[in-house]
Amino acid sequence: MNDDCWAGIEQAIAEASGHAPAPMRRTSVGGGDINAAYRLEGPTERWFVKLNRADRLWMFEAEAAGLAAMAAAAEGPRVPRPLTTGVAGNRSYAVMEWIDLRPRGDTAALGHALAHLHAVTADQYGWDRDNTIGDTDQVNPWGRDWVAFYREHRLRFQLDLARRNGFGGRLQDRGEALAARLGAFFSDYTPAPSLLHGDLWSGNVAFDGSGAPVLYDPAVYFGDRESDLAMSELFGRLPAAAYSAYEAVWPLDAGYPVRRELYQLYHILNHANLFGGPYAREAEGMIDRLLAQV
Repeated sequence: MNDDCWAGIEQAIAEASGHAPAPMRRTSVGGGDINAAYRLEGPTERWFVKLNRADRLWMFEAEAAGLAAMAAAAEGPRVPRPLTTGVAGNRSYAVMEWIDLRPRGDTAALGHALAHLHAVTADQYGWDRDNTIGDTDQVNPWGRDWVAFYREHRLRFQLDLARRNGFGGRLQDRGEALAARLGAFFSDYTPAPSLLHGDLWSGNVAFDGSGAPVLYDPAVYFGDRESDLAMSELFGRLPAAAYSAYEAVWPLDAGYPVRRELYQLYHILNHANLFGGPYAREAEGMIDRLLAQV
């Protein structure tokens, strides 16, 4: 990374924070497989910075908008406060609040905060911009029909991508059969369009120094709150106290245990598209079980 890039980022931080430009110490930190990540430390402040190619700026802009939306939820979870996004040199960047994260904290508060996040609702499903789920585009057009939204913009979107990635045959045939019968899972259930984190697995959940829950790396949109909870049970469940506290605020519908696998399927298909064959076979098994329900 060249010095001109960092000079531009530091200038942008000074302008956005209202502080005079000052030299900042830069430390590389773990940022996952998608972005490079750094901690910047100045005389009075610390920031978390993500970097990617210049043409990925839209991804950072969507993330910042999602964090801002989540931060506005009354009694919702803490999120890193976004500061600024832009392009410096040949890199796009996102700058946000640095939070010292801890793996353990008030798990009941996590469930409470998540329920209040979901209590923020819209008139339609979707969002005012597209974003990403992992490194995959996630499209979020507004619509009033949740079944149609989930069929077209979640299941069929991933199935089409899987076809282009070489996963045809049975996965496509069975996947299309499921898409055609999707309404059967919602015959007596119409979800509210809730504000979702969108990628709520245990790796995107932590706690700050006071023990308060912190959520980060969102893929925000308005959809069925059950999809967030289903994702939270896919790759390592949240602590039991979080689910109990959630249900104390907003009990789940009796049909959630069946729809849980339907919502997890979206993420398994995405993993097949990102990481390959074993996830495609897992998706086939999930589709078979779901079709057996209808």
